[in-house]
Amino acid sequence: MSGENAVNITRTLCNNLPPPRQASYRSFCDVNGEIIDEGIVLFFESPHSFTGENVVELQAHGGPVILDMLLQRCLQLGARQARPGEFSERAFVNDKIDLAQAEAIADLIDSQSRQAARSAQRSLQGVFSEKINQLLKKLIELQVYVEAALDFPEEEIDFLSDGVVNSKLISIQSTLEEIQNEARQGQLLRDGMRLVIAGRPNAGKSSLLNILAGKDVAIVTDIAGTTRDILHEQINIKGMPLHITDTAGLHDSDDLIEKMGMQRAEKSIEEADFILHIFDDAVVSRLKTENHPVLRAIPDKKRIDIRNKIDISGDKPGFREGVVYLSASTGEGIDVLRNIIAEKAGFHSEEEGIFIARRRHLDALQRCSQYLCNASTQLNDFQAGELLAEELRQAQQALGEITGEFSSEDLLSEIFSSFCIGK
Repeated sequence: MSGENAVNITRTLCNNLPPPRQASYRSFCDVNGEIIDEGIVLFFESPHSFTGENVVELQAHGGPVILDMLLQRCLQLGARQARPGEFSERAFVNDKIDLAQAEAIADLIDSQSRQAARSAQRSLQGVFSEKINQLLKKLIELQVYVEAALDFPEEEIDFLSDGVVNSKLISIQSTLEEIQNEARQGQLLRDGMRLVIAGRPNAGKSSLLNILAGKDVAIVTDIAGTTRDILHEQINIKGMPLHITDTAGLHDSDDLIEKMGMQRAEKSIEEADFILHIFDDAVVSRLKTENHPVLRAIPDKKRIDIRNKIDISGDKPGFREGVVYLSASTGEGIDVLRNIIAEKAGFHSEEEGIFIARRRHLDALQRCSQYLCNASTQLNDFQAGELLAEELRQAQQALGEITGEFSSEDLLSEIFSSFCIGK
């Protein structure tokens, strides 16, 4: 429980309040004074708590009936159930954590790999926030220098051409670029990529899904067109989550069900980050000339070409001339494909110190980068001091959105509403 009334509720529930930060054994009593359960009570006095308010932790036995009775008693005494993310929101409002750290709590809970969990923990400890705050400090120092020079035009030094501003601006842009690269890695760890396996019927799409997933997700037969609908599975490659979709084979057909399956396949292809375009290596020359129009339209940078069934064709596994050679049946060449996927995504699992990041963080960093680019133009091309100062102010505000220094109420509501219940 967190809030002003937590102390009074605890006194009624347990007959007295234990000393702050001292685990105490207490009985939890109902309205008639009968014992609901016995357990541990911890009291954290404001402001020395997670939320910055008075916080009481009740540690009862784990049975659902007992816990529900205890919860109902707390509600009778004036408590209410927390909204999604409300504890983290209160911690943010009371300056116990910043917005990036608050988001890291939800990301830590939702982590889908050990590396993602470690990266979320780094963000929660303030690694990401510290990088942003250090950059903000440099940006504010430059902004103060420019504003001061504008306020005292009688000074003889021409600050726009003395090289100091440009040198500091270049240094800030360089630091920002490093943070952007690290944030992209963190965003990949959090959100991963959407991969779609596409190709003609009986090319081995379902077999590839199964071997990447490490289990039999899709039905595999020698009959062409076995998969008529899309199948989804989530896996990890080097700690990066991948959302893989197996689709119906693309070909000319008059079958209504097959057509519906192919329409869904085409929609999945349009929404994917990357396409695993799979061929039957035994008949690849023929398939190239009969390739489906949807697959021909996929840009090379968005497509990974795969020649499957090398166990039949006799080709060797590997990556040659932009094509991955593998066997989804025996597993030969699968590790090569995993490496290519990670490389295409720009993901480097061996990097230390990666912090978790969200799409909104990348957007804010990109806007900051654009404002700094505009500032450089105003400085070097037009010698426009006032416009330079305005671009620096906009860059500062974009960075401040990451830690919550500048955040609209709508943004905060959207962020905390996505948390799990309470925390």
